[in-house]
Formats: sequence, C-alpha cells, structure tokens
Amino acid sequence: MAEPSAKKKILVVDDERGLVNIIRLNLEHDGFEVVEANNGTQAIEKLRTALPDLVLLDVMMPDLDGFTVLKMIREVGSTPVIMLTAKGEEDDRVRGLELGADDYVTKPFSPRELTSRIRAVLRRGSVAEEDETGKIIVDDRLTIDFDRHEVWVEGELVKLRPTEYRLLYHLVKNAGWVLTHDQILTKVWGYEYENEPHYVRLYINYLRKKLEKDPANPQYILTERGVGYRFVDYRRENR
Repeated sequence: MAEPSAKKKILVVDDERGLVNIIRLNLEHDGFEVVEANNGTQAIEKLRTALPDLVLLDVMMPDLDGFTVLKMIREVGSTPVIMLTAKGEEDDRVRGLELGADDYVTKPFSPRELTSRIRAVLRRGSVAEEDETGKIIVDDRLTIDFDRHEVWVEGELVKLRPTEYRLLYHLVKNAGWVLTHDQILTKVWGYEYENEPHYVRLYINYLRKKLEKDPANPQYILTERGVGYRFVDYRRENR
C-alpha cells in the first residue's frame, strides 16, 4: 500500500508527454495529486493558479528552459523544486542547485527513486527545528537569530536558502564538534542521500561565500580533512 502523502500537489513540467504520463501514473498511485505543464510559460501560469507543493522541472524545454523558469520561481517564492537533468550533465546539476533548486534527479530514473526524492524534499520543508537556540552572537561580524531565521554579517541581513539555513543550524547547534559527511547528509537532506557527499561540499562552499570574510581561509566553518566539518566553538572563544 502506498505511503500516505496527504494529497500533496506536484507540478510536473516537461515537454515529453510520454514521460509526463508515466510520472503522473506513478505519483497518483503513490497518493499525490499531479498538475501538468508542457513548457516554461505554462509552468509559471500553473504555479500561480494551482499552487503546487513541489515542482518537477525539466531543464531542456522549448520557449523557456528550466533554468529560466527556476529563476522566475525563486523571484516570487520558495516552492520546492526538483530539476530533471540528462545523464552525465554535471554542469546542469550544479547550475540548478546554485540557482536555488532543492534537488535534482537524473534521467532515466526509477519511479521509486523519484517518489523517494519528492518525499524527502517535502519532509525537509515541513519539519520545524525542534529546539531553536535564540540569538547567537558569534563575534562582532556574525550574528544568528534562529528564532527569527535571520543571519547578519557586518550589520547586513544575509539571505540564506532553506537548505543553507538547515545546514548552518546543525553546524552551529553542534559548535565545537565535528560532524561527519554522513551525519550532515542525514540531518540536512535525509537518509535517502547517503551516497551524495557532493551536496555537503557544495553547500558548505555556498555558506562560506555568504558568511566568511575570506572563504578560502574560513574562520567559522572549519574543515576536518577526511572526516567532515566543524563550526568554531564561539562559546569558548567568547569566554
């Protein structure tokens, strides 16, 4: 029996009608509601009218490609987006993540893999942190207010994407302790991502670019070679 999904609505955007039909049949079998769009223009319209819980977005499409549509989605909101990319197109995957995609699935994919990734992304978006830690003054440059979900660097509010925020939350929550790649993947992305260590490296780099004075010589997010990453123990530093 399919796992209940509370009828989450998925917008599937792809110009391959045969593939869209297959995705629809499998997602509906797993308890999802499916809305279709066959090009980028339709996708933007359906995003506004259907209000989907998640978007499956193909990269290669006529009129507007997936990257353009993704940019437009991120200009108006934070609806989760999973990119559908061609096998071996590493540049497409990295570009999609940099533009704000929550995940990617490489074609061809199995229905089970796709459903697993969709549920993981929806779960990450719906689970609130269990114990917010209030306002943290790391030093005179960096202040983090977990209750307000705000990060300030040198007096300027820094915008973090949801995944970047979750990563920072778990690093700071365990300040002074080393988190392994596997621990970070499980906490931030979910158990489905145990074989995706590049996610950790990529998002650590994103955070460093936004928080560090010199990303090449970080003072907050430290690398423990061969093990994982550690957020500086600001509590000890401020004693």
